[in-house]
Amino acid sequence: MIQGQAAVDQLLELLDLKRVDAATFQGESPQTGAQRVFGGQVAGQALVAAGRTVDPTRHVHSLHGYFVRAGDPTEPITFHVENIRDGRSFSVRRSTAKQHGKTIFFMSASFQIPEEGLDHHTPAPDDVPAPEDVPTILHWAEKYPERMAMFKNSPRSVDVRYVGVPGWVPPGDRGIQPQQRVWMRLDGKLPDDPLIHACALTYASDMSLLDAVLSTHGEVWGPGGVIGASLDHALWFHRPFRADEWFLYDSTSPNASGARGLANGRMFTRDGQHIASAVQEGLLRRIGG
Repeated sequence: MIQGQAAVDQLLELLDLKRVDAATFQGESPQTGAQRVFGGQVAGQALVAAGRTVDPTRHVHSLHGYFVRAGDPTEPITFHVENIRDGRSFSVRRSTAKQHGKTIFFMSASFQIPEEGLDHHTPAPDDVPAPEDVPTILHWAEKYPERMAMFKNSPRSVDVRYVGVPGWVPPGDRGIQPQQRVWMRLDGKLPDDPLIHACALTYASDMSLLDAVLSTHGEVWGPGGVIGASLDHALWFHRPFRADEWFLYDSTSPNASGARGLANGRMFTRDGQHIASAVQEGLLRRIGG
């Protein structure tokens, strides 16, 4: 398993899209044997494409994306960016990802010139252990080697530490939890470019959010549990941050119905600053053991 700075460097290569023309970019996927492209990857790449058409003094503050088709990891992804508007303070872009001539994902993203204004946020949870006191992925791998097999060929660019029980343990090993809390950080150094940190956070934001839907029912991913796929994803960036420093991803699920589940997530720095918020709906279907 590739991890640490080597995995982060590999992620940076994925985010370093090839420019085809002023509004078209091309990206690749890691060759891990996966059957479809990870949603966070295509969302992060779509944001890279959009951001490269915007004045770098304007920083992304929100994005809204829809996953339309499963991506083919063996084929390049073409991203086309449409300039919706460049105003005095805001720039809006639409970034569309295509393979085999069909759209697999599209995103609207808005960028803003930094401004001063009202400032408040709800407090971070105060009953959460520090990331150093939370089990690592290696701990869970030693406990459930058969469940970790699915991750063995995937680079681990994000250090993910579950405060509770992960969603991929065997059925029956996870009790009902009202929330899913996870410490995360990119497991290596990132360049200082704010767009790269926003794209890395976008990538990470798709990694555990739907776990909150399952934790509400004590359910798990995989055999004997649930299979799922992201349907849409929205992310708001509130304050400056570094994705290679620890942040708490505090997620809950307000609703599940119609084979879909909705999850909300708030991201906080170690000192309690609310840096981003996410909302995602996913398709969730029960499968056999």
